[in-house]
Amino acid sequence: MTFAALAQAPNRRRTEAWLLGFVVLIVVFGYVSTGLAMTGRLPEGLTAFAATMFFVALIPHLVIRRFAPRADPLILPLATLLSGLGLVLLHRLDITYAEDPRLETAQAADGQLVWTVIGVAVCIAILMLLRDHRILQRYIYLTMVVALVVLMAPAFFGADMYGAKRWILLGPLSLQPGEFVKIMISVFFAGYLTVNRDALALAGRRVMGVQLPPGRQLAPIFTIWVISLLVLVFERDLGTSLIFFGVFVIMLYMATERTSWVLCGLAMAAAGAAVVGSVEPHVKGRIMAWLHPMDIFLPESERPPGLISDQAAQALFSFGSGGIGGSGLGRGHPELVGFAGNSDFILTTVGEELGMAGVMAVLLLYALLAQRGLRVALTARDPFGKLLAVGLSGALVLQVFVVSGGVTGLIPLTGKALPFLAKGGSSLVANWMMIALLLRISDTAQRRREPVGPGADRSRRRRRAHP
Repeated sequence: MTFAALAQAPNRRRTEAWLLGFVVLIVVFGYVSTGLAMTGRLPEGLTAFAATMFFVALIPHLVIRRFAPRADPLILPLATLLSGLGLVLLHRLDITYAEDPRLETAQAADGQLVWTVIGVAVCIAILMLLRDHRILQRYIYLTMVVALVVLMAPAFFGADMYGAKRWILLGPLSLQPGEFVKIMISVFFAGYLTVNRDALALAGRRVMGVQLPPGRQLAPIFTIWVISLLVLVFERDLGTSLIFFGVFVIMLYMATERTSWVLCGLAMAAAGAAVVGSVEPHVKGRIMAWLHPMDIFLPESERPPGLISDQAAQALFSFGSGGIGGSGLGRGHPELVGFAGNSDFILTTVGEELGMAGVMAVLLLYALLAQRGLRVALTARDPFGKLLAVGLSGALVLQVFVVSGGVTGLIPLTGKALPFLAKGGSSLVANWMMIALLLRISDTAQRRREPVGPGADRSRRRRRAHP
């Protein structure tokens, strides 16, 4: 791209720059506020933290100006804000962990900051190397093979941590393959459904007023259902299983516009969860904690079988004590919810110290990020890009739902990391990869609508003259 083309970059890059500046101010203010509230002085690493956040916002913005000037202007600021808020919350928890060694919880903020930089670097690399998202459509079957291998690997080589086998240990590092699988299956499903959408949209028998798909076309959803159950049985990973199956049903509905696929998917998910939940001890224990959270405080002989953790109850206490406005950053006791900084329970810290208003603000940020992803799907001209953007947005929504629903008591706990907020290097890198793909799709879609370069003005005039 020439300098003349850069000079004609639309106002969306200026909007993005202003939003990123505002994001950096919010995050640094939260970091300072936490330190003052808990220690009475400015945090020791304030300068390094502020400089890191500045460059984490600046460098990808400059790369987008160069390699994706037509990309959506809100996606990067939203992702940066969520990552920054996660760093502030982990820093707040680290102070408490350092003051009370009896909690026996490792500090996480410094490591999370390093993983944030790595995730942003991966995002930049994808934007620079992947100049057209449609290239991914050539490798959908290879992508699915790799996804299945990676998905099933923890069942054979993984480590059993917190009751689930979703990690693979590589020396001092731990990897959660499921975080990357959600991207790979979105790529495969987008390519597969682009080719087979007409066959899957065929109507079959009508049962109880519902038009079901033809029998042989049920094979894909049945296969995905079986795979998700295998993950649930052998890895005891309820969250990954729900996301894996849910993304497929969402993309299938978007490709065929048939409600019968959604009904079949919901029925199969309910049946599978009921069977596995009744026979797999770890999943059964999570269901017991969901149904009877307060029974953990009864004498052990009177508790329901399988109920061994008080985290679900402590999470409800945190949300209840936070009220509408919360106790203020650093003024609560989120450390009572076990390893809150290292799990999906980081949302309880938001609920206790920022209140229901803070929880709603965080959920609205996720909703806005998903909305921008769906908007990218609407503007994309190619079917593959549309379905890929829907799949990535759907994966984000499903993960936020299973995490927030679990800690608030709406559904059983799943143990998945809350995107961008909770500790987890694999989760951060995977989510920044998702951001890079959404930026690339949005740039490609908008580039077709608004050409960049010396001929852009002539093209716009021709479109106005010939609508």
